[in-house]
Amino acid sequence: MTFVVFLSVLILGIVLGLPIAWALIACGIALMLHLDYFNAQIIAQNMILGTDNFILLAIPFFILAGELMNRGGLSRRIIEVAMAAFGHLRGGLGYVAICASLIMASLSGSAIADSAALAAILIPMMKLGGYPEGSSGGLLAAGGVIAPVIPPSIALVVFGAIANVSISGLFMAAIVPGILMAVSLVLAWRFVSRGGAFQTLERKSRAEVLQALWKALPALVLPVVVIGGLRVGVFTPTEAAVIAAVYAALVGAFVYGELTLKSFYEGLVEAGKTSAVVMFLIGTSMVSAWLITIANLPTQVIAFLQPFMDSPQMLVGMIVLLTLLLGMVLDFTPLSLILMPIVIPLGKAAGIDLIYFGVVFTIAGALGMLTPPVGNVLNVVAGVGKVRLDRIMVGVLPFLFAEIAVLLLLVLFPQIITVPLGLLR
Repeated sequence: MTFVVFLSVLILGIVLGLPIAWALIACGIALMLHLDYFNAQIIAQNMILGTDNFILLAIPFFILAGELMNRGGLSRRIIEVAMAAFGHLRGGLGYVAICASLIMASLSGSAIADSAALAAILIPMMKLGGYPEGSSGGLLAAGGVIAPVIPPSIALVVFGAIANVSISGLFMAAIVPGILMAVSLVLAWRFVSRGGAFQTLERKSRAEVLQALWKALPALVLPVVVIGGLRVGVFTPTEAAVIAAVYAALVGAFVYGELTLKSFYEGLVEAGKTSAVVMFLIGTSMVSAWLITIANLPTQVIAFLQPFMDSPQMLVGMIVLLTLLLGMVLDFTPLSLILMPIVIPLGKAAGIDLIYFGVVFTIAGALGMLTPPVGNVLNVVAGVGKVRLDRIMVGVLPFLFAEIAVLLLLVLFPQIITVPLGLLR
């Protein structure tokens, strides 16, 4: 009955058009009334305590780093390197988009920011080159959702904070799956673009490629600093986020000279707005999470899924399927915050490695940003690139299926994550 109350109020709030944060508070109040445990102070206390976590400081700083990279010219120079290396190939701008998506994912951790930056630069060029609008936008959107997977990933920071597992371990474990997602997009784009009469860019000489690489070197150093520092234990994920933001500001202002005081201020404002939304969602989700624990809801869900508890693969597969389905109607952040308090105890009870589980769960949630009717990344690419949304919804399908295939491989063969993680550690 407790689960029915929680789910019914949540669905009702979404149907009525309530913001997800307020719907989560409504769920908390409904559970309190159901348990005859209503106390307004508990709501405020859990919201405050839910965000009063040093680890979560990484979120606003990684968001700020992404904003400063876009405004300071770091993102554009990464795209120029990819264009110099792959622009001459048939369908080369597609490979440029994939390469740039992978590199930028290792800088910002934000699918929305990366997709918007890439769409603004590449979609006009792809239109002029005769590339189909739908496939171009779909490829950029599918490349954008690599960002929540490749470190530094905001989503993995949140999972690590809630599950109380090593965020550095999550970052290391996500590297290989993120690269596999990019490889799957290369294969899918090769299939989609075969026979296309696309314009290609002039082949760059080795000197021109090296020159583009030299210009982008300050930007390319950032992921090496962040991941390398985490790997050797020089700093924590939160400190890494601060270093990323400071580094992006210094390079954008003094190396590239594109980050002015005005654009820096605008970046701070946008990062503040985005961070406020994310942190408020985390705070409200902690109210429901606390009451879910008090109501012993995870135990009820475990009893319901008891037939799958003896098979970790089946259990992970069921959770992935549930996440993909809910991702069609919920945005990534609220979806994760709603499900984590329920699925993390399931993983613990089934003896699943929570680092492996966190990566798989994050990928499943990220792919929800590519599925209608919500599909936030699709909407961003359509708006920025001035492409009809219905065309992108069709164009993204081959790339979505390719990334789902990678997710299925990770469910069937956990060693794809656990073995490289052991080596990296």
